[in-house]
Amino acid sequence: MGDWSMPIGSLGEEVVSRLCELLDNAGRGWRKLAEVAGAEKCFKCSAEELEMCSVKVLEPHGSPTQCLLQLLAERNCTLKYLLGCLERMGHPQACQVLNSAVQAMIRITVQPELQVVREGTRVSLTCWATGPPGLVYQWFCGKQEVPGATAPELVIDTAPPPSQSAWYICRVNCGAAFAFSRWAHVQVEKSSSPSSASGYCPSMAGLQILQQPQPCRLAEGDTLVLECRAIGNPPPQYQWFRNHCPVEGAQAPQLQVNVVTTAERGSYSCRVFNLYHEVWSQEVDVEIGPRLFTSGGFWQEGDRGSLEDGSPGQLYATDKVALLMGNMHYQHHKQLKAPMVDVHALSALLRQLDFKVVSLLDLCKAEMEMAVDEFLLLLDKGVYGAVAPTGVAPASMKTDALCWQGFGVQPGKKWVPAGQAGVTHPLSPLPAGLLYYAGHGYENFGNSFMVPIDAPSSYTSAHCLCVQRVLRSMQERRTGLNIFLLDMCRKRNLNDDVIPQVGALQVTANIVFGYATCADAEAYELSQGELSNGIFVTFLMRWLLENEKITVLLDKVAEDMGKLEITRGRQALELRSNLSERRALTDPICPLGLDESSARNLQWAKAHVLPESRHLHFDCGATVQLGFAAEFSNIMIIYTRVVAIPEDIITCDARVTDIPEELDVDLKYTNKESPEEVGSPLAPTWSLSCPSCCLYSRLCGLQKLKQELAFTICLQYRYHGMDDFVEERQTVSVGKPLIAKLNLQLAAAPSLPDSSLSTSSPGSWDTAGSS
Repeated sequence: MGDWSMPIGSLGEEVVSRLCELLDNAGRGWRKLAEVAGAEKCFKCSAEELEMCSVKVLEPHGSPTQCLLQLLAERNCTLKYLLGCLERMGHPQACQVLNSAVQAMIRITVQPELQVVREGTRVSLTCWATGPPGLVYQWFCGKQEVPGATAPELVIDTAPPPSQSAWYICRVNCGAAFAFSRWAHVQVEKSSSPSSASGYCPSMAGLQILQQPQPCRLAEGDTLVLECRAIGNPPPQYQWFRNHCPVEGAQAPQLQVNVVTTAERGSYSCRVFNLYHEVWSQEVDVEIGPRLFTSGGFWQEGDRGSLEDGSPGQLYATDKVALLMGNMHYQHHKQLKAPMVDVHALSALLRQLDFKVVSLLDLCKAEMEMAVDEFLLLLDKGVYGAVAPTGVAPASMKTDALCWQGFGVQPGKKWVPAGQAGVTHPLSPLPAGLLYYAGHGYENFGNSFMVPIDAPSSYTSAHCLCVQRVLRSMQERRTGLNIFLLDMCRKRNLNDDVIPQVGALQVTANIVFGYATCADAEAYELSQGELSNGIFVTFLMRWLLENEKITVLLDKVAEDMGKLEITRGRQALELRSNLSERRALTDPICPLGLDESSARNLQWAKAHVLPESRHLHFDCGATVQLGFAAEFSNIMIIYTRVVAIPEDIITCDARVTDIPEELDVDLKYTNKESPEEVGSPLAPTWSLSCPSCCLYSRLCGLQKLKQELAFTICLQYRYHGMDDFVEERQTVSVGKPLIAKLNLQLAAAPSLPDSSLSTSSPGSWDTAGSS
């Protein structure tokens, strides 16, 4: 059997195409799938997202189903959950397609792990896989295949020569099918060098259960869901037990039985283990009784204070916008891992809450300043008010059914115009803004500073962005809710003794600061192979979608973090707030006027437009498909696929070359045969929108693009009976994609030269990590 815990993004193009054929036009089609999947809050699609799926039918090769599957993939939906949805829909053909696809997959069960070794020692990397019979292993060091390395275990001798660090990867083959392991870094240190354990940003080791299963009482026919989440290094594995006997096939963090009977009652526990450690979850009782019905045959719902009833105290926002910035690849400081994963995870969750999200990685100071300026443009006029108990609607809103369709209010509901029925909460023009930052940082004299990637080794406030200055600018936009989530260290910067003159802040009673750690303390990241999460975001993701006042939500995050033994006494969330109203991230959007809303939407959309896919025709008769996918607002994937070749050509491929030098493009991550090879651990989230059998390239730093993006497609092919390759080239211009349209580099002023700064040691603050 295949791995049902794998994400939807792991499905191949052929499987996705078959699902699209079955679901695009059928009565039990993609809209029903969206409805069933939306039973889980984290997978619910908004009206705007469903509209985006539906208009795909207007494109030549557009598919609403593929668009929906991409949305679910971005939210980390698993194949098991997708299968459960198809089963509940009663769609046996789609279930069969998915079953067949998963069973044929190669599953890597043991990934090679990061190794830090002394020079002269031997180290081994292990990659185990399950799948069809006849699996073959190939090990690579960078681009080069390791000769004779065809076993699951690779033994490396670090005695000189060579004694340098290197990256290794394993390819598992079965006929034409294959799967790549994660990249594993073998870091070789000189015998006299200090241990990396005292590095700039410590990583956690061991095994710790974060979420315990909870006891429950169910009726026959209900769905049983038990969850046990853990962190560890190496990553944890799971095995569920019922009445002290292992549950067959239950080897994922979540145990789910769709239709339970009394046979499933009992005591459940989960064994969590890795190569070095083993822990058990708490044992919980699951009670299952017969299904009970009311006299009318239906369950009766209580009054939940819905929007349709004009709930007392319900607050609205004209808009909700978020700027997420993560800095990882510093020029003069310790490199980080977690910001990429954390920014991506928060982006997906905030979009589910109808936030307009701009997500950016690796910005210099000028780019961060310009990104904040563009963020402020999204915070133009808006309303964030309260509905009175009698059901008062904003006076400027139409009361027809169309106006309320995307607002969660039933057509025909009577609303009393403002000024009648006793309005007790006057409306004021207040939008909502959220800024999240992950990277290096520090705090001096009560002011927080975000460190750009181009900050010199001994930086001061002149090289960084002051968070309090950003807050002051947000207040000038009359925001209704200002949220700052700062996932960085707050150690003192001994090089900086200047007290910034920020200016007086307004007393607005709408400010929330969520610090990942306390003052004068560090923030940590958890290494999970190539994937890393910050401690803060690991717990924040659990609560972010809850309908709670933002301060209550952050309090729950703080409580969870306080239960983590490995960070106790080293990292604790700090909450600072003067928020006087019950404002939440889940508050619905109620635009004040179409003009302001349209302007904001246009400004936001500019940063999220991808070039259109196209077909290139070459003189030899070959046709190449050129397409694009977005990973972040400033990171784009280009893929090329040869879709037609003449009969007399036996081999042919199309490669991307001549990429502009100002972009951050690593050539070893261009023109790769699989999405996993392009250097990003997030490939499953965007690869679903790309066809298979392509060459993939990853372009970073699109905010640096000064002109329209132009590159060359180089077609290389060979005819029957010829040994040499023939080459054709076409230059392609695709305009300014994604964030490049905002021209963040135009106002970029050069940073102060290093020669003007103190060259003294950065002091103890320089040991601070980030998220």
